[in-house]
Amino acid sequence: MREYLKFYIDGQWVDPVQPRAFDVENPATEEVSGRISLGGDADVDRAVDAARRAFTGWSQSTRGERLELLQAILAEYQRRSGDLAEAVSAEIGAPPALAAGPHIQLPLGHLTTAIEVLNSFAFEERVGETLIAKEPIGVCGLITPWNWPLNQIAVKVFPALATGCTMILKPSEVAPFSPCVFTEVLDAAGVPAGVVNLVNGDGPGVGTALSRHPGIDMVSFTGSTRAGVDVAVNAAPTVKRVTQELGGKSPNIVLDDAAFADSVRAGVTYMMPNSGQSCNAPSRMLVPNSRMAEAIGIAHEIADGVSVGDLDDPKAIGPVASRAQFDRVQRLIASGIDDGATVVAGGAGRPDGLDRGYYVKPTVFADVINDMTIAREEIFGPVLCILGYDDIEEAIEIANDTEYGLAGYVSGADLDQARAVARRIRAGWVTINHAFDLNAPFGGYKRSGNGREWSQAGFEEYLETKSTLGHTPEGAAQ
Repeated sequence: MREYLKFYIDGQWVDPVQPRAFDVENPATEEVSGRISLGGDADVDRAVDAARRAFTGWSQSTRGERLELLQAILAEYQRRSGDLAEAVSAEIGAPPALAAGPHIQLPLGHLTTAIEVLNSFAFEERVGETLIAKEPIGVCGLITPWNWPLNQIAVKVFPALATGCTMILKPSEVAPFSPCVFTEVLDAAGVPAGVVNLVNGDGPGVGTALSRHPGIDMVSFTGSTRAGVDVAVNAAPTVKRVTQELGGKSPNIVLDDAAFADSVRAGVTYMMPNSGQSCNAPSRMLVPNSRMAEAIGIAHEIADGVSVGDLDDPKAIGPVASRAQFDRVQRLIASGIDDGATVVAGGAGRPDGLDRGYYVKPTVFADVINDMTIAREEIFGPVLCILGYDDIEEAIEIANDTEYGLAGYVSGADLDQARAVARRIRAGWVTINHAFDLNAPFGGYKRSGNGREWSQAGFEEYLETKSTLGHTPEGAAQ
């Protein structure tokens, strides 16, 4: 049984002002795996005060000092990687291979990328007689979700540290264990007191307090579009910067060419990792109507071959993260059936042999049209919708017919056509043949949010631009 009943404020693990214990459930077992404390306004006030005091010094730290700290974090993160992976499994039920693999390795990749970017990032440039400087924005409230608990922390904390900001982290109360171990990593690496603070809690209790707080200069939020709107509304009176990485309903346009079968296989395969709980999941597969039967056959084969809940299978998927999420996924599967979509694989209920845990059958729907609920709403489970198109113009129209614009995919052998189609998808992160690059800015159009994370683009979100006119008088030596 894990217990994290203290908050990390001003370099110390401290008791909450008004302790409220909260049980954390392991969704693989439906049993309580630990407890945390839920914070409130007074805890946020303490953390903000600490972060504001620390900002005076940390904002003036040198590039070398920040690099030294990030390198120390890298060493400590690698040393504690096993502990971090175990924490992820305990909080979201991730199978060991998934927890020790992507859940640990993706944040590590973002850390090494942040170090590379910081090495050469231009914090100042001269334009004529003016010095244009990029300065840390201030104290940041970082609100992170449960689906990729460490990755979503990494893409906020590392650039914030690298640019000289201080911060208060509020991870999801559904997945709070790995953030606490992560904070232990930062503490052991020597993060100065007050630069990073952790306050556990729920959205109404801590998220709202961070968004509203006049001592917070920026809020970076990852989560649902509904919650992102609430954050923006709460932040508006203090005119703080708000960046949001929100929901998605990403299209995957499969081209009609020689790679068709492989493209369909890849599309189903890339839908299932982390039990489909990824905001950029390729959840709408668009295939030519003339090859629909072929696509259905391939999708059925791949989905039926996905292992669920097998701890000895390195490719197995785990449960969805909570009872509430399980119920939501089941409701949407039922909605798809009621609306007339055809279940190609999976369907309602738990997989055979798994009577305990919030496991969902890897599910594929065919005969989906784009106005069905399952084609409009983000399901956030291992559920794929296959839609048909007659020509590429219709495919692009269907792809863009969504309120979201986080990600898009194009799959096929004809690279020229794939590039042309990718240019027309209205999304912030478009991949051809499921390419991946940690240096690619990540973020969305439309109701998928604003701002960008990852690599250099992620640094920019934590910086203000200052112009100093007359810094270099005309004719002075450069």
